[in-house]
Amino acid sequence: MKCLSVCQPFAELIVSGRKTVELRPWNTKFRGEFLVHAPIKVRDTDCRRLEIGTDLPVGVIVGRAEVYDVRRYETEQEMMADSDRHMASAPGKYRYGFILRNARRLRIPVPCKGSLGFFEVDLPVPRIGRSDLEADIIDEEHRYRWIGRH
Repeated sequence: MKCLSVCQPFAELIVSGRKTVELRPWNTKFRGEFLVHAPIKVRDTDCRRLEIGTDLPVGVIVGRAEVYDVRRYETEQEMMADSDRHMASAPGKYRYGFILRNARRLRIPVPCKGSLGFFEVDLPVPRIGRSDLEADIIDEEHRYRWIGRH
């Protein structure tokens, strides 16, 4: 499954549904669901600016979201018009905004080493097939809703 590394606190904002545009200097043709990875780096200045604590999970997959469109920003005014959606402090170097929806947090973060761009996740496969493991991650929220009710 595809995965994208997003520095904290922005990974947290994506999985909480508050950030719906992820800025990048590069474009993508990818559309669909991906996992959100929080690398080791935490941007302390952005945590303070956005009033989010710095005790955030790092080095793990924290959730999932869906890219359903990409917007190319031609001017800084266009970029600033979406500032409440991307929450970047200095968006000048970015030209593309990945439009996100259906963000969800994983109840249990999955340890993972990140990479640049969209990358395939190489999760350990214990005794079950890869598709079963991916299905478990994707359907985790649904399954947890039913634990303890039967």
